[in-house]
Amino acid sequence: MKSGGAYPGTQAVLRAVSLLKAFTAESPELRLQQLSRGAGLNKTTAYRLLTALESEGMVERSPAGEAWRLGAETVALGRRALGGADLRSAARGELVRLAAETRETVTLEVLAGAETLILDEVMGSYVVGTMPSVGTRWPAHATSTGKALLAELTGEGRAALLPARLARRTPRSIGDRAALERELQRVRERGHAASVEELEPGFAAVGAVVRSAAGAPVGAISVGGPRSRLTPARMADLGRRVPAAAARISARLGHGEENGHGARVPVASRKARVSCGRRP
Repeated sequence: MKSGGAYPGTQAVLRAVSLLKAFTAESPELRLQQLSRGAGLNKTTAYRLLTALESEGMVERSPAGEAWRLGAETVALGRRALGGADLRSAARGELVRLAAETRETVTLEVLAGAETLILDEVMGSYVVGTMPSVGTRWPAHATSTGKALLAELTGEGRAALLPARLARRTPRSIGDRAALERELQRVRERGHAASVEELEPGFAAVGAVVRSAAGAPVGAISVGGPRSRLTPARMADLGRRVPAAAARISARLGHGEENGHGARVPVASRKARVSCGRRP
Protein backbone atom coordinates (compact mmCIF):
# COMPACT_ATOMS: atom_id res chain seq x y z
CA MET A 1 0.00 0.00 0.00
CA LYS A 2 2.92 2.37 0.44
CA SER A 3 3.24 3.18 -3.26
CA GLY A 4 -0.48 3.76 -3.73
CA GLY A 5 -1.20 5.47 -0.44
CA ALA A 6 -3.05 4.29 2.66
CA TYR A 7 -6.72 3.42 2.85
CA PRO A 8 -9.04 6.17 4.10
CA GLY A 9 -9.49 6.07 7.88
CA THR A 10 -5.97 4.78 8.63
CA GLN A 11 -4.46 8.19 9.40
CA ALA A 12 -4.28 7.50 13.14
CA VAL A 13 -2.33 4.30 12.51
CA LEU A 14 0.16 6.11 10.29
CA ARG A 15 0.60 8.82 12.88
CA ALA A 16 1.23 6.26 15.62
CA VAL A 17 3.80 4.50 13.44
CA SER A 18 5.53 7.83 12.78
CA LEU A 19 5.91 8.29 16.54
CA LEU A 20 7.48 4.84 16.92
CA LYS A 21 9.88 5.51 14.05
CA ALA A 22 11.04 8.73 15.71
CA PHE A 23 13.08 6.71 18.22
CA THR A 24 16.61 5.82 17.11
CA ALA A 25 19.73 4.28 18.62
CA GLU A 26 21.08 7.81 19.04
CA SER A 27 17.81 9.11 20.54
CA PRO A 28 16.27 6.21 22.54
CA GLU A 29 14.36 8.62 24.82
CA LEU A 30 12.41 11.63 23.55
CA ARG A 31 10.23 14.26 25.17
CA LEU A 32 6.72 14.97 23.96
CA GLN A 33 7.78 18.14 22.14
CA GLN A 34 10.54 16.27 20.29
CA LEU A 35 8.17 13.48 19.30
CA SER A 36 5.42 15.79 18.13
CA ARG A 37 7.87 17.84 16.09
CA GLY A 38 9.58 14.78 14.59
CA ALA A 39 6.25 13.21 13.58
CA GLY A 40 4.74 16.48 12.40
CA LEU A 41 1.90 16.34 14.93
CA ASN A 42 0.56 18.77 17.48
CA LYS A 43 1.25 17.94 21.12
CA THR A 44 -2.34 16.99 21.92
CA THR A 45 -2.53 14.44 19.11
CA ALA A 46 0.93 13.08 19.86
CA TYR A 47 0.12 12.67 23.56
CA ARG A 48 -3.17 10.91 22.82
CA LEU A 49 -1.46 8.45 20.49
CA LEU A 50 1.41 7.87 22.93
CA THR A 51 -0.98 6.97 25.73
CA ALA A 52 -2.69 4.48 23.41
CA LEU A 53 0.68 2.96 22.48
CA GLU A 54 1.63 2.89 26.16
CA SER A 55 -1.49 0.89 27.02
CA GLU A 56 -0.28 -1.82 24.61
CA GLY A 57 3.31 -1.79 25.88
CA MET A 58 4.68 -0.31 22.66
CA VAL A 59 6.10 2.72 24.44
CA GLU A 60 6.74 3.56 28.07
CA ARG A 61 7.70 6.58 30.13
CA SER A 62 11.19 7.05 31.47
CA PRO A 63 11.66 6.59 35.24
CA ALA A 64 11.47 10.36 35.76
CA GLY A 65 8.31 10.52 33.65
CA GLU A 66 9.63 13.35 31.50
CA ALA A 67 10.36 11.36 28.34
CA TRP A 68 9.15 8.39 26.33
CA ARG A 69 10.98 5.32 25.01
CA LEU A 70 10.11 2.15 23.13
CA GLY A 71 8.44 -0.50 25.26
CA ALA A 72 9.09 -4.21 25.71
CA GLU A 73 6.36 -5.13 23.23
CA THR A 74 8.38 -3.60 20.39
CA VAL A 75 11.21 -5.98 21.31
CA ALA A 76 8.78 -8.92 21.22
CA LEU A 77 7.49 -7.82 17.81
CA GLY A 78 11.04 -7.51 16.54
CA ARG A 79 11.82 -11.05 17.65
CA ARG A 80 8.76 -12.40 15.84
CA ALA A 81 9.62 -10.42 12.71
CA LEU A 82 13.08 -11.97 12.60
CA GLY A 83 11.52 -15.45 12.58
CA GLY A 84 13.80 -18.50 12.81
CA ALA A 85 16.99 -16.42 12.62
CA ASP A 86 16.14 -14.19 15.58
CA LEU A 87 18.55 -13.53 18.40
CA ARG A 88 16.73 -15.63 20.97
CA SER A 89 16.63 -18.70 18.72
CA ALA A 90 20.28 -18.32 17.76
CA ALA A 91 21.33 -18.00 21.40
CA ARG A 92 19.21 -20.66 23.07
CA GLY A 93 21.56 -23.60 22.54
CA GLU A 94 24.56 -21.69 23.87
CA LEU A 95 22.62 -20.55 26.93
CA VAL A 96 21.76 -24.18 27.72
CA ARG A 97 25.35 -25.25 27.11
CA LEU A 98 26.83 -22.55 29.34
CA ALA A 99 24.36 -23.27 32.14
CA ALA A 100 25.27 -26.97 31.99
CA GLU A 101 29.01 -26.25 31.99
CA THR A 102 29.00 -23.67 34.77
CA ARG A 103 25.87 -24.69 36.74
CA GLU A 104 25.17 -20.94 37.03
CA THR A 105 22.30 -18.92 35.56
CA VAL A 106 22.86 -17.68 32.01
CA THR A 107 20.96 -14.77 30.45
CA LEU A 108 20.48 -13.15 27.05
CA GLU A 109 19.90 -9.40 27.27
CA VAL A 110 19.45 -6.37 25.04
CA LEU A 111 19.87 -2.66 25.65
CA ALA A 112 16.57 -0.87 26.27
CA GLY A 113 17.33 2.78 26.82
CA ALA A 114 19.61 3.11 29.83
CA GLU A 115 18.69 -0.38 31.01
CA THR A 116 19.17 -3.97 29.96
CA LEU A 117 16.14 -6.15 29.26
CA ILE A 118 16.39 -9.91 29.84
CA LEU A 119 15.06 -11.72 26.75
CA ASP A 120 15.87 -15.27 27.78
CA GLU A 121 17.63 -17.22 30.51
CA VAL A 122 18.55 -20.73 31.59
CA MET A 123 18.63 -21.31 35.30
CA GLY A 124 21.67 -22.87 36.97
CA SER A 125 21.52 -26.20 38.79
CA TYR A 126 22.86 -25.02 42.16
CA VAL A 127 20.36 -24.91 45.02
CA VAL A 128 21.42 -21.34 45.79
CA GLY A 129 21.12 -19.24 42.66
CA THR A 130 19.10 -16.47 41.05
CA MET A 131 15.35 -16.19 40.54
CA PRO A 132 13.73 -16.44 37.08
CA SER A 133 13.70 -12.93 35.63
CA VAL A 134 12.80 -12.89 31.90
CA GLY A 135 11.40 -9.44 31.10
CA THR A 136 13.23 -7.80 34.01
CA ARG A 137 15.15 -4.56 33.43
CA TRP A 138 18.32 -3.50 35.23
CA PRO A 139 20.46 -0.33 35.05
CA ALA A 140 22.91 -0.97 32.21
CA HIS A 141 25.89 0.60 33.98
CA ALA A 142 25.54 -1.85 36.91
CA THR A 143 25.40 -5.08 34.88
CA SER A 144 28.00 -7.04 32.95
CA THR A 145 25.78 -7.24 29.86
CA GLY A 146 24.97 -3.53 30.06
CA LYS A 147 28.62 -2.55 30.33
CA ALA A 148 29.51 -4.84 27.43
CA LEU A 149 26.87 -3.14 25.27
CA LEU A 150 27.61 0.41 26.46
CA ALA A 151 31.26 -0.12 25.55
CA GLU A 152 30.16 -0.53 21.93
CA LEU A 153 28.49 2.89 21.73
CA THR A 154 30.18 6.16 20.89
CA GLY A 155 30.74 8.66 23.68
CA GLU A 156 27.95 10.77 22.24
CA GLY A 157 25.64 7.76 22.15
CA ARG A 158 26.29 6.97 25.80
CA ALA A 159 25.82 10.62 26.78
CA ALA A 160 22.40 10.66 25.10
CA LEU A 161 21.43 7.33 26.61
CA LEU A 162 22.51 7.52 30.24
CA PRO A 163 21.08 9.83 32.90
CA ALA A 164 23.30 12.64 34.17
CA ARG A 165 23.49 10.96 37.59
CA LEU A 166 24.10 7.21 37.64
CA ALA A 167 22.05 5.37 40.25
CA ARG A 168 24.16 3.47 42.79
CA ARG A 169 22.39 0.24 43.70
CA THR A 170 25.22 -0.85 46.01
CA PRO A 171 28.34 0.79 47.47
CA ARG A 172 30.30 -0.83 44.65
CA SER A 173 28.13 0.55 41.84
CA ILE A 174 29.76 3.01 39.46
CA GLY A 175 28.36 6.44 40.32
CA ASP A 176 29.91 8.88 37.86
CA ARG A 177 30.46 9.11 34.12
CA ALA A 178 34.26 9.42 34.29
CA ALA A 179 34.60 6.20 36.29
CA LEU A 180 32.21 4.46 33.89
CA GLU A 181 34.24 5.59 30.87
CA ARG A 182 37.40 4.14 32.43
CA GLU A 183 35.61 0.87 33.11
CA LEU A 184 34.26 0.68 29.56
CA GLN A 185 37.75 1.18 28.17
CA ARG A 186 38.87 -1.87 30.18
CA VAL A 187 35.89 -3.79 28.78
CA ARG A 188 36.96 -2.97 25.23
CA GLU A 189 40.54 -4.01 25.95
CA ARG A 190 39.73 -7.44 27.35
CA GLY A 191 36.66 -8.28 25.23
CA HIS A 192 34.23 -8.93 28.08
CA ALA A 193 32.68 -7.14 31.05
CA ALA A 194 32.39 -8.02 34.72
CA SER A 195 30.03 -6.82 37.43
CA VAL A 196 31.03 -7.66 40.99
CA GLU A 197 28.47 -6.67 43.62
CA GLU A 198 27.50 -3.63 41.55
CA LEU A 199 23.93 -4.72 40.90
CA GLU A 200 23.28 -6.47 44.19
CA PRO A 201 25.48 -7.31 47.20
CA GLY A 202 26.92 -10.80 46.87
CA PHE A 203 26.15 -11.14 43.13
CA ALA A 204 28.75 -11.28 40.34
CA ALA A 205 28.55 -11.84 36.59
CA VAL A 206 30.57 -11.85 33.38
CA GLY A 207 29.06 -10.65 30.09
CA ALA A 208 30.02 -10.43 26.41
CA VAL A 209 28.48 -8.91 23.30
CA VAL A 210 26.65 -10.80 20.56
CA ARG A 211 26.97 -9.33 17.06
CA SER A 212 24.84 -9.35 13.93
CA ALA A 213 26.07 -10.42 10.50
CA ALA A 214 27.14 -6.81 9.91
CA GLY A 215 29.09 -6.74 13.18
CA ALA A 216 26.66 -4.52 15.07
CA PRO A 217 26.06 -5.34 18.76
CA VAL A 218 22.56 -6.80 19.02
CA GLY A 219 22.64 -8.19 22.55
CA ALA A 220 24.83 -9.71 25.22
CA ILE A 221 24.98 -12.88 27.28
CA SER A 222 26.10 -13.31 30.86
CA VAL A 223 26.81 -15.94 33.48
CA GLY A 224 26.03 -14.85 37.02
CA GLY A 225 25.81 -16.22 40.52
CA PRO A 226 26.79 -15.71 44.16
CA ARG A 227 30.14 -14.01 44.74
CA SER A 228 31.06 -16.84 47.09
CA ARG A 229 31.12 -19.22 44.11
CA LEU A 230 32.36 -16.77 41.49
CA THR A 231 35.87 -16.49 42.90
CA PRO A 232 38.59 -14.62 40.96
CA ALA A 233 39.67 -17.93 39.40
CA ARG A 234 36.13 -18.72 38.25
CA MET A 235 35.63 -15.18 36.98
CA ALA A 236 38.79 -15.57 34.89
CA ASP A 237 37.46 -18.86 33.52
CA LEU A 238 34.14 -17.21 32.65
CA GLY A 239 36.13 -14.44 30.97
CA ARG A 240 37.09 -17.10 28.44
CA ARG A 241 33.89 -19.12 28.25
CA VAL A 242 31.38 -16.29 27.90
CA PRO A 243 33.06 -14.43 24.98
CA ALA A 244 33.57 -17.76 23.20
CA ALA A 245 29.86 -18.60 23.56
CA ALA A 246 28.91 -15.09 22.42
CA ALA A 247 31.14 -15.57 19.36
CA ARG A 248 29.38 -18.83 18.48
CA ILE A 249 25.99 -17.11 18.72
CA SER A 250 27.30 -14.28 16.55
CA ALA A 251 28.46 -16.84 13.98
CA ARG A 252 24.94 -18.29 13.86
CA LEU A 253 23.70 -14.80 13.08
CA GLY A 254 26.19 -14.63 10.20
CA HIS A 255 28.98 -12.65 11.81
CA GLY A 256 32.60 -13.52 11.04
CA GLU A 257 35.12 -13.61 8.28
CA GLU A 258 36.73 -16.31 6.21
CA ASN A 259 40.22 -17.40 7.12
CA GLY A 260 42.72 -18.90 4.73
CA HIS A 261 41.05 -22.30 4.98
CA GLY A 262 37.58 -21.03 4.12
CA ALA A 263 36.31 -21.23 7.71
CA ARG A 264 34.50 -18.34 9.33
CA VAL A 265 36.27 -16.94 12.39
CA PRO A 266 34.04 -14.73 14.60
CA VAL A 267 35.73 -11.51 15.68
CA ALA A 268 34.71 -12.01 19.31
CA SER A 269 36.49 -15.36 19.47
CA ARG A 270 39.74 -13.74 18.35
CA LYS A 271 39.35 -11.14 21.11
CA ALA A 272 38.69 -13.91 23.62
CA ARG A 273 41.92 -15.68 22.65
CA VAL A 274 43.90 -12.45 22.97
CA SER A 275 42.39 -11.46 26.30
CA CYS A 276 41.97 -14.81 28.00
CA GLY A 277 44.89 -14.16 30.30
CA ARG A 278 43.44 -10.94 31.67
CA ARG A 279 41.48 -10.89 34.88
CA PRO A 280 37.98 -9.34 34.83
